[in-house]
Parts: sequence; structure tokens; C-alpha cells
Amino acid sequence: MTSAISTLSRIGQSVAAALMAAMFLTFVVQITVRYTARLPGVAEAIPLLDPSLYGWTLEFCLLLWVWLVFWGNAFVVREQDHVRFDILYLAVSPRLRRGFAILAGLVIAAGLLASIGPTWEKFHILRLKKTATLSHVFGDWIRMRDIYAVYILFLGAVGLRYLWAVWSAFRHGVDGQDTQA
Repeated sequence: MTSAISTLSRIGQSVAAALMAAMFLTFVVQITVRYTARLPGVAEAIPLLDPSLYGWTLEFCLLLWVWLVFWGNAFVVREQDHVRFDILYLAVSPRLRRGFAILAGLVIAAGLLASIGPTWEKFHILRLKKTATLSHVFGDWIRMRDIYAVYILFLGAVGLRYLWAVWSAFRHGVDGQDTQA
């Protein structure tokens, strides 16, 4: 089980790294075109450097950023990497801490998982909307729903992670302590 989780974690990190690399390369293209187009005669001499061909790069960077944020938070960011306000949590007994973890985990998981259906219904209209510039480069198949579909993946993955945390707290306690006393 640990090997499978480790492999899935590496896959999640690899996808996030690929998204960052694609965003960086797109950004480099933007900068190159922006500054070479200002040089006299370059855009005329090298038609490939015509800035009007690269309007898509901004929207592509935004698409990659949205995917990177939600993908990273769903599959890369670890629980201990989150900022916590845990003064009250750490001040109570391990048994009450366990109750806090279970209650909070159930509420968060229920909220995230329950919002998948209504969110998908709102995304239904986005299947009709095309992107402003990406369809010129990638074709007519990319719709706004596809760009934001990662949010549905985020809701499901994080909801399931919280259910796993609840199960773990129920079975083993919190902070590695068994609270069966």
C-alpha cells in the first residue's frame, strides 16, 4: 500500500512539474516575442516572431496556472504543509483532539463532496463556451469546462483525503497516538 501511495505521489508531483515547465516555457516564448518584436525590422524579417501570433500564450499560462493550483493542492501538498491555527487543538487532551479531527474532517469532506454535483451543473453551460485565443492554436475542442474541470477533480480528491484522515483518526488516533485509553 505504501509503495502504491508513493508511486501515485510521484505521478502527482511529475504532473505538477510538467505543468510548471510548460508554463515557464510559454512565459519564455512571451518574453522572447515581446522584446524581439520591438527591434526594428525583426517582425518583418522573421514572420514567426510577429507578436499577433502569440496572443494565446497569456490564456495558456492562465490555464496552466489554474491546473497547477488545483492539481497541486489535490495531489502534491501534504497535510503537514498546510497552515494551521491549532492553539485550541493542541491545548486539549488527545481524546478530544481525536474528536476535533473526526468532526472537522467529516464536515470538510461532506462539504467538498456534496458540492461536486452542483458545481458540475454550473459547469454544464461552460461546455458551450470556447476560449478566446486557445482555439486558434489547439483547435476547437478546448472548452471552458475542460479548463476548469480540474476543480471537480480537486473537490473529489481532497474530499476523499479528508475521509481517509477521519478513518485514520478513528482507527489510530491523531498525531500518531492511540487514544484507546
